[in-house]
Amino acid sequence: MEKVTLNVEGMTCGHCVKAIEGSVGELAGVSQVNVHLENGTVDVEFNSAEVSIEKIKEAIDDQGYDVE
Repeated sequence: MEKVTLNVEGMTCGHCVKAIEGSVGELAGVSQVNVHLENGTVDVEFNSAEVSIEKIKEAIDDQGYDVE
C-alpha cells in the first residue's frame, strides 16, 4: 500500500468532505481516504497496482475541487 497527501483547494464544509471521501473511496484499490478541511489536504492510502495517483486526482477534480 502507498500513501499520498494531496493539496486540494475549494473544500469548505462537511459536504466537501463527503463528496471527496465518497468519490475517491469508491475507486478500486483505494483503502482509506481522510479529508482535512483545516489543512486543505486529503490523505489517500491505495494500491498502486490497482489505481494511479492520476485517477485519484481526477476523481477529486470531477467533484469540482482543484488538486495541486
